[in-house]
Amino acid sequence: MLDSTRNIVLACALSALAGYVDGIGFIHLGGLFVSFMSGNSTRLGVSLAQANWPSAAEAFGLIVLFVAGAAAGSLIVLGRGAHRQPWLLLAEALLLGGAALSHLSGWPHTAVGLIVLAMGLENAVFQIEGGAGLGLTYVTGALIKVGQFLAAALKGGDRWGWVPNLLLWAALVAGSVCGAEAYHWINLAAIWFAAAVALLLSAALAVTIHL
Repeated sequence: MLDSTRNIVLACALSALAGYVDGIGFIHLGGLFVSFMSGNSTRLGVSLAQANWPSAAEAFGLIVLFVAGAAAGSLIVLGRGAHRQPWLLLAEALLLGGAALSHLSGWPHTAVGLIVLAMGLENAVFQIEGGAGLGLTYVTGALIKVGQFLAAALKGGDRWGWVPNLLLWAALVAGSVCGAEAYHWINLAAIWFAAAVALLLSAALAVTIHL
């Protein structure tokens, strides 16, 4: 899926967006994640082992919301054909905007829930019908591919095949730095910027979809 400049740029932009949002969520939730469910699953297991039921319930709730967002994203993809990406990103922008409004209204738990739904939904942007697509809000798979492509390069394969996946990882890290800084200054109101970026990406894709 990272087979064209367009897709690489879009994937990196979305990975940076996810990193930005996850940086905000990680600080706000005190060590839980809004997009990295492997970490939340480990927290769930440890909390269960320690009989820390409130912590386990919080981690499990985040996982359920993320899965629901992923399912919603898949439904949009399956129903929108060639225009799935703009619609999907519009939905993400609306969820993030709703989260920012919820924070403004004094409903932080609702804000977090909408953020997690948005992160689950984003992963369907590159979904192919019948397939799982490209993970954009977590980069473990991308780092594995960096290693695999490096090994292939050493064996005489594509010398630069690892670069797109490394860029995906770097974009998420850069986004996390920005999200942490933004949260330091304006708390969950920093989500407004994420909503704006998602909306701009949706509009850009809608304009260029036939080009």
